[in-house]
Amino acid sequence: MPDLEEKLKDLPASSGVYIMYDAEGTVIYVGKAVVLKNRVRQYFHQSGSKPEKVQRMVERVAGFRYIITSSEKDALALENNLIKKHMPQYNILLKDDKSYPYIKINFKADYPALEITRRLKKDGARYFGPYFNGIRARDIVELIKSAYPIRTCGLNLSKVPKNHRECLNYHMHLCSAPCKGRVTKEGYAAVMEQAAAFLNGKDDAIEAALKEKMLAAAGREEFETAVRCRDYLLMLSRLTERAVTDLPKNISMDVFAYAESGLHAAVSVLMVRGGKSIGCENFPVTDVSLSEGQALSEFITRYYADKAVPPPEVVTAVNIEGEDAAQQYILERTGIKPEFTVPQKGVRKKLLDTAALNAHDYLVKSLDTIKRKEDFTLGAVLQLQKALELSKTPHRIECFDISNISGVDKVASMVVFINGEAAKKDYRRFKIKTVEGADDFASMKEVLKRRLLRDKAGDETFALPPDLIVVDGGKGQLSSAHAAMTELGLNYPMIGLAKREEEVFRVGESDPVLLDKRSNALKLLQRVRDEAHRFAITYHRKTREKNFKAQMVKKKEK
Repeated sequence: MPDLEEKLKDLPASSGVYIMYDAEGTVIYVGKAVVLKNRVRQYFHQSGSKPEKVQRMVERVAGFRYIITSSEKDALALENNLIKKHMPQYNILLKDDKSYPYIKINFKADYPALEITRRLKKDGARYFGPYFNGIRARDIVELIKSAYPIRTCGLNLSKVPKNHRECLNYHMHLCSAPCKGRVTKEGYAAVMEQAAAFLNGKDDAIEAALKEKMLAAAGREEFETAVRCRDYLLMLSRLTERAVTDLPKNISMDVFAYAESGLHAAVSVLMVRGGKSIGCENFPVTDVSLSEGQALSEFITRYYADKAVPPPEVVTAVNIEGEDAAQQYILERTGIKPEFTVPQKGVRKKLLDTAALNAHDYLVKSLDTIKRKEDFTLGAVLQLQKALELSKTPHRIECFDISNISGVDKVASMVVFINGEAAKKDYRRFKIKTVEGADDFASMKEVLKRRLLRDKAGDETFALPPDLIVVDGGKGQLSSAHAAMTELGLNYPMIGLAKREEEVFRVGESDPVLLDKRSNALKLLQRVRDEAHRFAITYHRKTREKNFKAQMVKKKEK
């Protein structure tokens, strides 16, 4: 690596981000460093034997570049943005398709409601949770409603109609009817603080309120209400059973444990909220960090930036790298600055040991699943490259499909797969604008031209350019799509996939390529094609329904 050796000598002693790429120019790893010179050299000059996963990546590195930043925190932010943009193979990538439910209270509102949400925003509201592993957010909301007269409706209280009347919940003593001014702002706020105290782990007040309600209802011979209160008391007792021994009720923390085995690694997160264990979540992770502290730093910062609300305390087995920068970064993203602790004894150490057991157990039991997934995703991508004789690995595959009924409400879809997995944030949809009638060929040409014009203009909303374009259809659709590309002076690998015999057509070749029906390469193309078809059909239905409703409105107006 003569060129690499020269570049290593010129590395600056500054904080920043380094980007490693392979011989095809594909970004395969993005990392941050307090001192770029020291960190990057470690990968190539590290004394002793490197971990197998690091060695495998280094063998693929053809070059690197770096970006100097003014601080380690800025490097962390830039690293996260570049990882999202390039989706490098060897970085920890947290998927967004699985999210936890939270209970949200916006105390900035005059009469805040309890909201269940899976979307976390930096909006000044307070989020409680997450809720999973047998604890349902909806049950928690119902429990709070049974004890405190809190509104749960979405009524805009600044625009209440004059003829508005209190809802049934008010008459059942489940809401204090702020919509009709039946409660003051101060009185309502005091009740919401009691609800928040319960969500933070303080059960005594809500237990007392439920018991009082139950006895009062029984005294009035409102036995249904009394039974309902009794059931909620039983639910509350089940929640109380999750209390962690020796932890105060107001303690909330996440406990992270890391386990690795050769090429693979896993992280377990044990969650404690309000002194209660709410469960443990396991994540298979890909990373080529040089130390556990490095790997945990990357995982934890991305976890809180993209997936979860941080608690006041984070527990790890080792000091994470760049703790101060991680704290500031999480604070900027979430408004919360967690304290990092490395316990040596006590209840926190016991929780850490439990998380470590989960991580190791998950890794051992999921290795076969992880390997099968790799064969099904990146393995299939490499297999496809070989089968189609592509000069570059098709890390980013884009597939296009047209949907219409007799030329009406014509739409198209573009789906994206990165390293064999759906990248749904990069999906796009199009309304056909210039084609009359049911002409799929012309429609395909229009869509490809519009997409590639955005690429040519450097439009980052379309992310990176494709490594392989897949057209749903045979020679005709492929020819139209290729014509659009050549008119723009671009040249990306492009194929057509015909449904009947699953034939793969290549540009300029009359005979199709027949992939082995059992091959992961063909299964990948089928998944990509089917996803494009599903996405196009869904959009077409929505468009058709919208246009039909608009026509009905016009008829009524006439």
